[in-house]
Amino acid sequence: MGISVEHLTHIYNPGLPYCKTALDDVSFEIKDGEFVGIIGHTGSGKSTLLQHLNGLLKPSSGRIVVGDCDITDPKTVMRDIRRRIGLVFQYPEYQLFEETVAKDVAYGPLNLGRSEAEAEAAARRAIALVGLDYDTIAERSPFDLSGGQKRRVAIAGVAAMEPEVLILDEPTAGLDPRTHDEMLEVIRKLHCEKGNITILVSHNMDDIAKYCDKVLVMERGKLIMQGTPSEIFSERETLEAIGLALPPINDLIVRLRESGAEIAGDIFDIEEAEEAIYEYLKGKKRV
Repeated sequence: MGISVEHLTHIYNPGLPYCKTALDDVSFEIKDGEFVGIIGHTGSGKSTLLQHLNGLLKPSSGRIVVGDCDITDPKTVMRDIRRRIGLVFQYPEYQLFEETVAKDVAYGPLNLGRSEAEAEAAARRAIALVGLDYDTIAERSPFDLSGGQKRRVAIAGVAAMEPEVLILDEPTAGLDPRTHDEMLEVIRKLHCEKGNITILVSHNMDDIAKYCDKVLVMERGKLIMQGTPSEIFSERETLEAIGLALPPINDLIVRLRESGAEIAGDIFDIEEAEEAIYEYLKGKKRV
């Protein structure tokens, strides 16, 4: 299963003096099993795009095909879209509402028509996938959990519906560095174990470079670049022109090269950078 977005355009308040084109003729494809990152400044169209991918918004023109289903077709049943595509909003812990963790995570599967036994089994699997123990946490109130635990439970609630596409809008926003890293590992684990399409919106260029197979760059409603992390982050001047930076490690390597250091390859990982710099310095000492 893949995703095909064809000439997607969305205009807010069409025909009125304050109408705004939020998406302008956006087209791209995502292959089955890809981990895709979307970057761009606030107002670039990222959130509007996500809401189209989940069927929350309908386009002014264009279409979106997920697998064999045109989700922009008015005849498409919304429940079918929700079953296939899961969306985790920014600060998803604010979406928790049930009296226990077990009920909150099982709510989605129940709403899709699954039996109580099936919903409980799905909740157990999802809670384990996000690194929590079901028996320990199931009967606790989600509001008594830590911030990181709340976010894991919120993601589990979407994962329990076993979507073919998982969309996450800034899932690490507001988290401390340790919990941030743990949350990204949870998302990576979900992606690897389920083999689904994962779409991540983030302002953290390190995360995009480390986890994504493909990167989409949005600017003022247009898709201005798409490619692998190496391809995108090699366009330093283009990114800087729209106010985006390279991942810090990659930026360091680029600056070292500009100062004359002969360091080859695309490097986004701190361990790889450490090794490359060590090998360069060791070579200079031999000379």
